[in-house]
Amino acid sequence: MLRGRSLAGQFLVFQLLVVAVVLLAVAAVSVAQSTREFRDVRGQRMIAVAENVASTPIVRERYADPFAAQLLAPEVDRAVALSGARLAEIIDPGGIVRASSDPSRIGGQVDLGPSRADEGRAWFGDRDIDGVHSLVGQVPILSTNGDVLAIVSVSEGYPSVWELLSGAGERLLVYLGLGAVLGMVTSWLLSRRIKRHTRGLEISEIASLADHREALLHSIREGVVGVNNEGVVTVLNDSAQELLGVDGSAVGRRVTEIGLDPAIVDFLLSGEDGRDVVIATRTRVLALNRRAATSQGQRIGTVTTMRDSTELAALQGQLSSHKSVTDTLRAQTHEFANQLHTISGLVQLGEFDAVRDLVGTLTRRRAEISDAVTQHISDPAVAALLIAKTSLAAESGVTLEIASDSHLAPLDPALATDVITVLGNLIDNAVDVSVGSSPARVVVRMNDADGLLISVADSGPGVPEHLREAVFARGVTSKPDVPGGRGIGLALVRLVTAQHGGSVEISDGPTGGALFVVRLPVAAMVNRAAHA
Repeated sequence: MLRGRSLAGQFLVFQLLVVAVVLLAVAAVSVAQSTREFRDVRGQRMIAVAENVASTPIVRERYADPFAAQLLAPEVDRAVALSGARLAEIIDPGGIVRASSDPSRIGGQVDLGPSRADEGRAWFGDRDIDGVHSLVGQVPILSTNGDVLAIVSVSEGYPSVWELLSGAGERLLVYLGLGAVLGMVTSWLLSRRIKRHTRGLEISEIASLADHREALLHSIREGVVGVNNEGVVTVLNDSAQELLGVDGSAVGRRVTEIGLDPAIVDFLLSGEDGRDVVIATRTRVLALNRRAATSQGQRIGTVTTMRDSTELAALQGQLSSHKSVTDTLRAQTHEFANQLHTISGLVQLGEFDAVRDLVGTLTRRRAEISDAVTQHISDPAVAALLIAKTSLAAESGVTLEIASDSHLAPLDPALATDVITVLGNLIDNAVDVSVGSSPARVVVRMNDADGLLISVADSGPGVPEHLREAVFARGVTSKPDVPGGRGIGLALVRLVTAQHGGSVEISDGPTGGALFVVRLPVAAMVNRAAHA
């Protein structure tokens, strides 16, 4: 019946069905009320009629007469005529009918059932008489000493449901009219509202749009997250679930309740549009873009797209390492050029002894730097990085020291590459924040006795506790007066560390400044032992 109808038409049909159900309920209530009223009113009437018959002198005198049926017939017939009852009878205490308005019942046995009349009390209630559900009123005829001599019983059959409904006809017509009018008006208003909110689309069209929306959202390679004005996730496609490490149950829950990285939560809940913002979580580097979503001119939330930039960030880290090496070579080239110019001048002046002393001093200084690193660090790649960083730090006026208890055996080449990424970024950060301090010093400690421990202490201003998690996210730095932050260097440190199952912590340094400590588990060192 509903197939082929418009959405508004279907709602109209359903509304009319509701009206019909309401009317049936009203009819049932009306029947129940009428039945209760009939029982209460007519029950008292039956007792009153029975009391009137019981108080009649001839009934009291001749109830036991052998010809009681003929003598008392006028009395029981009059009771029926006056009360509108169906049946009036006089019954002895044993249940034998002595007189009745229905002659066929005279001499018959009556089951008094729950009646209290045989106990000397008036009673009315429901009984089946000759298969008819009836309302019965019974009053005892008592002797002077209170004994029950006989019982006057007056009964009336319950009206049928149709009779009860006919009796309540006016009320039902009012209910019917009100229900029909309200139903039609409500259906019309509801259909207009539905049509307006559904843009005039029918059910099949809405279902088709929903199917296409789901298919498109879940096939997009980029992650898509929709958040409404209350901070509740409304859309979360497959890619977003994978990138954020959550499942589909996050839809319908608040952003703060689904276990996202705090930096992601802050970004999703912030009100401004954000374009290509890079955020580093513990396991990924994500590039996010957020735009406000509106409907009919009203803001309904935000839509955030995201893509995995972890590999790009790793390449950026490697590029940063190469740039660092280039800067180191540039610094050394500048230093060597100055030294060669000095030597050339001394030769032109004929100061050969001064040339010999200068070359010896430079040789010893270079040897001291190399020895200070290589006597503790046996891995050539890491040692070369530390030697280069030492020269680069010196150019910035910062002393880079290797702790005396440091020790590092040769590493697996793949692990050495990651260690260089971690160590290079930590040293660059430490040197930058230490410039201008007194004394300007960075201390590096490495130990491979139990896994691999890397610590870098600087003499900078330190990192406040409330920023110690945020420095690993986007645009945050421990350096003062640096707008925009360091970029992604510290985020790479945490990312590379997490990939090896390790951890990175920040605390206050022993002499002020910040202390960064990276720990890689023993499992990460297995390849190193095999290589050694």
